[in-house]
Amino acid sequence: MTPPAAQQGRAWRTHACVLALGTFAVGTDAFVIAGLLPDISDSLDISVGAAGQLVSVFSLAYALLSPVLAAFTARWSRRTVLITGLGVFAVGNVVTALAPDYALVLAARVIAAAGAAMFTPNAGATAATLAGPEHRGRAIAIVTVGLTASLALGAPLGTVIGEALGWQATMWFVTALALVVAPVIALRLPDVTLGGPTQLRRRLAPLADRKVAGVLAGTLVAFIGIYLPYTYISAVFEPATGGDGDKVAVLLLVFGLAGTAGNLTAGRLADRKGPRTVVIGATLLLTVVFAVMAGVRSSYPAAVALTAVCGVASWSVTAPQQQRVMALASPGSEPLAVSLNAAVMYLAISLSSALGAGILGATGAVWIAWAGAAFAVAAALVTAAAARTERAGAGSAEPAPEPAGAQEASAG
Repeated sequence: MTPPAAQQGRAWRTHACVLALGTFAVGTDAFVIAGLLPDISDSLDISVGAAGQLVSVFSLAYALLSPVLAAFTARWSRRTVLITGLGVFAVGNVVTALAPDYALVLAARVIAAAGAAMFTPNAGATAATLAGPEHRGRAIAIVTVGLTASLALGAPLGTVIGEALGWQATMWFVTALALVVAPVIALRLPDVTLGGPTQLRRRLAPLADRKVAGVLAGTLVAFIGIYLPYTYISAVFEPATGGDGDKVAVLLLVFGLAGTAGNLTAGRLADRKGPRTVVIGATLLLTVVFAVMAGVRSSYPAAVALTAVCGVASWSVTAPQQQRVMALASPGSEPLAVSLNAAVMYLAISLSSALGAGILGATGAVWIAWAGAAFAVAAALVTAAAARTERAGAGSAEPAPEPAGAQEASAG
């Protein structure tokens, strides 16, 4: 269905905000586990390293299931997909909270990841569809605010709850968030149906499109670079924090708050200047920040300032990349395109964790910052190179002129 013009006026902001509440719940679940590892380790009688695999399993399951579930739910209305996703997500977290052993907790994280993989990509695609081409970047950015807010507020709050009441209480907290949002979506969100092919092979066809593959390659390289220093921020800035957990927590809070501001700003800039321009600017800024980070690791004020700039630039990549891949997608396949982009993001997070561990063990924390800089500049180059391929195709990811099929993106 095509949303009426009135909904593309102001109502799209309300819908995007409601969807952002859902991404807040999903993001909190994804980010909070890292802060609960010691408690989970003690409770399940496993090593901290084994507990950390809960993060890897969630990320990999998300990456693998996202395109599969997009194909399976291709003909469903987006509202049905979103509500079902939150329901599956809630079930996964309930099982996680009740699981008596490590194996069942791992399985439950896969269930929760399946729900997240159904919800998050479709939330961004639905918000963009309701907003229309002129406001697509801002709509995606509003939905993404839920993720930045979960990083800045949800994860710290969930960690506090876990420390006070046990990590299972945090799982119940996240479940409650999802169950609060689901009926709001059911009652307030318009019933949008996008359609598109249902066969997985046809749904994955965009991977054979050089334009889409170029955007996804940029996402992969950029987020490996972003999450290398973020995942190991305590090690990178250890000379500045002295191992003080409170100082590290402040850095994480600064990163999340700055990321929220950067995400919203990037959404507006993407609508005005074009998403590709924003991505290139953000990744070049990250290159400089990571290089400087390697040289001033012992100053805490510098660490705070660099973390703030890093947060702004890092979250200036997320929404514009979603906007680029949606603009290149054929009519009806926008949710798939966004799900592929999200899958690549989670794959990058997993790869950055493994790569960072190797760098940390072999050379030391300073080289994590340098590696982040190398990946960031590579992402800028990949994005710039992809511009030629995009222009050679039928349309461009920039807002002017509109890409072929952009006007029809809201039709089902």
